[in-house]
Amino acid sequence: MNSLITKIYRWHPKIPFFYGWLILIVIGFSQFIATALAQSTFGGVQDLIVNNMSWDRKTIALTATFGTWAAGTISPFIGKSVDRFGPRWIMFLSALFVGIGMITLSSVQTLWQFFFVYIIIRAVAGPNLQNVVPRTVAVNFFESKRNLALGFTAFSRIFGESTNLQIITILSTFFSWRLAYRTLGLIAIPLSIPIFLIIRHKPEELNLSIDGKKAISKKNPSSLKMKNWTIHEILKLPRFWYVILGDGISVICTSMIMFQLVPFLVDGGISQITAALALTIGNLLGGVCVPFWGFLIDKTSTKRVAISIILACMATTAFLLISPLGIISFSLALIWTSVTTIIFVLGTMLLASIFNRESFGTVQGIAGLARTISLGLGPSIGAFSISWAGNYNPIFIIGICGYAIVIFLYLNLSHPNNR
Repeated sequence: MNSLITKIYRWHPKIPFFYGWLILIVIGFSQFIATALAQSTFGGVQDLIVNNMSWDRKTIALTATFGTWAAGTISPFIGKSVDRFGPRWIMFLSALFVGIGMITLSSVQTLWQFFFVYIIIRAVAGPNLQNVVPRTVAVNFFESKRNLALGFTAFSRIFGESTNLQIITILSTFFSWRLAYRTLGLIAIPLSIPIFLIIRHKPEELNLSIDGKKAISKKNPSSLKMKNWTIHEILKLPRFWYVILGDGISVICTSMIMFQLVPFLVDGGISQITAALALTIGNLLGGVCVPFWGFLIDKTSTKRVAISIILACMATTAFLLISPLGIISFSLALIWTSVTTIIFVLGTMLLASIFNRESFGTVQGIAGLARTISLGLGPSIGAFSISWAGNYNPIFIIGICGYAIVIFLYLNLSHPNNR
């Protein structure tokens, strides 16, 4: 019996290509589960929940904020844990927990129950299935194509968000948001099985080296040549803080606008389904471009590509500010979403150019805390700014100013690589 269990635990499929690519596919399963609760998905379906429960948008925004902050609070612990123990059990148990949690969420009756259940499962889903752990696994398996791999994890996250947004919107429109989350919970539970069977910590477990080459001599493993950064050393590095501050500000600006994009279009006279479609198509177009950006960063200057991306975000936000409501704003919203999608992984790509895989889980954990604080601030800043002004102009103005600050911070990044 013990022998059988051991064989099942050690089993992995024999495939004709590098195992890291299969890892990225299975990471897509975990991100599909997690993005049912993601902030961008939640923002797109918030009106469906608000109308059913007789709440208001600020209530939903606060729920998203606290859920995101809860995820950020445990991110440093998760990052350190994945470096030490590996991702397999962490992702498997998290997938089961989140699946059961979504079924529970579909049955809540009161505001405090909704708050409590959503915040708990969002806290588990975020770092374990969507951000910290999956990105750390990608970095562990790839080096020369590291940012390309991170780009694929971003695409799978975006594809998950877009798919979940449409599933929840359609089921909620014709049935209820409760049925939508119950359905997604029932899908999540069996998806935990391939996560458990396929996910590994490092390629060395499969007698491979990073990037898929044959395992090198044990007398001279490449990992021994890599610097193992301590938390103290990470926090003392100026470039780390330039990235963290720039990433935080850009995430605040992007999440603030993205969370309000569907309500912005709906208030402009566009239907809920059409507005959600703009967010979905924009996300998918942006997701397709993210691996290309990752490939470009691998081959050229990380700094130049990052600044070019932020300039594009700034320009499209300015166009949203001055555009009239209606079909033009729909088109611009689609373009804006396509351009800004990479923001949620750009900071990780910048950090991957500085730190190696031996410490990347720890780095991601610290960065994840900062990023999720920013991600949580965005919806609340946007909701209260709109409520105060009576229109959507403040979020676009804040976004333009924020992106300008990010450009200044990234201009201070130096080129040398400390890995």
